[in-house]
Amino acid sequence: MNVKNDTNAYWQANVRLILISLAIWALVSFGFGIILRPVLAGIAVGGTDLGFWFAQQGSIIVFLGLIFFYAWRMNKLDKEHGVDEE
Repeated sequence: MNVKNDTNAYWQANVRLILISLAIWALVSFGFGIILRPVLAGIAVGGTDLGFWFAQQGSIIVFLGLIFFYAWRMNKLDKEHGVDEE
């Protein structure tokens, strides 16, 4: 029964991490790039407005950052639960 609790805790942490990452990704790509673009239009970044920057480059940079964060956090989570590859 203890192994089942450990497995459930591992998967709950994994799913929580995935949902948080997806929420950040949706906020940045859809929220900042599309919905909030008119609000962000007055802020200049690199010769263009912040809404356009998020739609073109910002969402990609955040997405790549989320990939590295997820890999780092999952390695840490694997070690905590004893399922790492080392």
